[in-house]
Amino acid sequence: MKAAKNGEEAILMIRIQKADEVEEEFFCTRNFGESIESVRDILRNVKLRKDEALREYSKKFDLASPYNLKIPEETLKTAAEKMHSENPKLYDSLCYSRDLAVRFAKRQRESFDDFEIELEPGIFTGQKNIPVEKAGLYVPAGRFPLVSTVVMTSSPAIAAGVNEIILCTPPRKNPDGSGKPYADENIMAASYICGIKEVFACGGSQAIAAMAFGTESIPAVDVIVGPGNKYVAEAKRLVYGTVGIDMIAGPTEVFIIADKTANPVWVAADLLAQAEHDVVAQPVMATDSMELAEKVSKEIEKQLESLPTKATAEQSINTFGRIIVTENLEQAAELANKKAPEHLELALDSSLEREKIQSLVHNYGSLFIGHGAAEVFGDYAAGLNHTLPTSGSARFTGGLSVRSFIKTVTTLRTDNTKSGAKKSAESAGYLGDAEGLAAHAKAARLRLE
Repeated sequence: MKAAKNGEEAILMIRIQKADEVEEEFFCTRNFGESIESVRDILRNVKLRKDEALREYSKKFDLASPYNLKIPEETLKTAAEKMHSENPKLYDSLCYSRDLAVRFAKRQRESFDDFEIELEPGIFTGQKNIPVEKAGLYVPAGRFPLVSTVVMTSSPAIAAGVNEIILCTPPRKNPDGSGKPYADENIMAASYICGIKEVFACGGSQAIAAMAFGTESIPAVDVIVGPGNKYVAEAKRLVYGTVGIDMIAGPTEVFIIADKTANPVWVAADLLAQAEHDVVAQPVMATDSMELAEKVSKEIEKQLESLPTKATAEQSINTFGRIIVTENLEQAAELANKKAPEHLELALDSSLEREKIQSLVHNYGSLFIGHGAAEVFGDYAAGLNHTLPTSGSARFTGGLSVRSFIKTVTTLRTDNTKSGAKKSAESAGYLGDAEGLAAHAKAARLRLE
């Protein structure tokens, strides 16, 4: 796409295309974490050699390699006190984010009912929602230590009623020079603020292995949640079955449906906010206004110039960003459903048209309705969880929630003197006969005697 600039034609940074030009590959799963054999080796080694293997990998991959892995609670408390003293606005923001996230998660928990119902006379069926006993949280600390992820992973686990919660995050050098276990200070502070007392200085796929299999220091858990790089994602994929996981997260993405009422400055900012995550992040807008498309494109270039994360965001915009010009907003909704994005924004005025589009879209991790509902609010401080399905997996799953830490199990109670129970026994007998499972049929018919 070209636009005039200083009397000459200049290439716009983000690609603008019409809806009928969108390639089928755009809707395919984006997999940047294909099977990595080294991860299999790490999992096997940690399972066999436990803490010894963790220390070796820490020396090889991390900024520090403490002999002991568990960070003392006093160290977490000191980090929280330091944040409260030196950066009170961040401290208060974390507390606010935590409070909203826990309130939202508790309301989620209330929606998962336990019940028992008599389906037929003498047949009492029910369900119970039982929290897992132990949960493991993984919080990355690479280029961007994700302090908000402490809030997002711990809040639903706490609201679910998980008895023991541990957290693993990559080690950092202890500033006192002692070599004692230490991690990113903000992550340690956030852990203390969120009530997580068992924090281990252990990162990467080896941390996933430790939480899955258990070591001398790190207990085995029932569920592992949290984002990470492709090695962490592959490790979670491979340990699934030994433990539960939340999801396999790929590159982050946003899809914005906007019309001529949208503010191009806000829309460009939202696209760049996603683009700065990673060079393979995917910022996308669909609009029925070519005028808006061109304004947003120019605004992206303008905002990039002063963005500290320009190098990453620019590569993301250039390689994976695009603006799709549709015939109407209904077509934009169709494209969004086919794409099934992690984040879906409706940058539309409050109107019957917006209500219509809102009713049409159904494949997304989280939906942000209206001009003011910036996706970044969901990332940080609106109660919603920011750990969401990517690469089209929003077609079949939602994001991290209380459900990730709960088992929904079923119960059966009978009164064999009543008609329903007798009919169930008779039916079970005939079905056992049909399948050639004689012991099944007999076990049912014995209840009729």
